Amino acid sequence: MSEEPSSRTLERLRARKERHAARGRFYRALFALAGFGVVVLGLLLIPLPGPGLLIVAVGLGMLALEFAWAERLLERTLGRMESAKQTAVEARPWQKALGALVVAACAASGLAIVLLWDVPVLPF
Repeated sequence: MSEEPSSRTLERLRARKERHAARGRFYRALFALAGFGVVVLGLLLIPLPGPGLLIVAVGLGMLALEFAWAERLLERTLGRMESAKQTAVEARPWQKALGALVVAACAASGLAIVLLWDVPVLPF
């Protein structure tokens, strides 16, 4: 049996850490700041249908190059993503249909708000 995807991801991250440590201090600070921004964006997107948890994992992967606490948190997040994937695979057909219906209703209500309230989709 092959390794879990999360353990392969963590091994690649640890291998990349050395290359990252060789970069300049300014680059590393900007990279860490960007990592925090990506994590915040992912946390804001978690309640919405979409890849919120995946975006958090990407941000934690960026931060894990600098901070040991982020690597531990990334490991827990990857485990949570694996269990969410397993839960989705094991869902009954009616649960999958209900989930699709909720996503469609959210998308339709968002579109209705944009159209009925004349909300600008683009800022110009």
